[in-house]
Amino acid sequence: MSYKLDLNTAKVLIVDDEEEITEIVETFLTEHGFQVLTENNPGVAVEKAKNYKPDVILLDIMMPGMDGYTICQNLKEIPDFYDVPVIFLTGKDKADDMGRSFKSGGDMFIKKPFSCERLLEIVNIVLMSTGKF
Repeated sequence: MSYKLDLNTAKVLIVDDEEEITEIVETFLTEHGFQVLTENNPGVAVEKAKNYKPDVILLDIMMPGMDGYTICQNLKEIPDFYDVPVIFLTGKDKADDMGRSFKSGGDMFIKKPFSCERLLEIVNIVLMSTGKF
């Protein structure tokens, strides 16, 4: 028997080295009913994702030590994460960066600064496209 989950029960993992961004996005998504976990240390992001098992990942590209492309590639090598959508959040906007985002396994690319309302729309669209919601 197949059933659809309530969209707002979705688990979101936010990985960004800028604490201000993770706090703002966490607060906004939590207020809209999402379960949110944040991580500001890119070096532990993959482990945190494995333990949390998010339905969608919001991932910064430019971080010290390990960039978002590498984190995304590492996650996409794990069978449990093949179908987990990754939305890149970045200050970069060059076409080659967008292409690299998709090549590394990302599903969407949102340029900073962004509005929380727009991010919410994108998260909802991506989650609905998975067919689980």
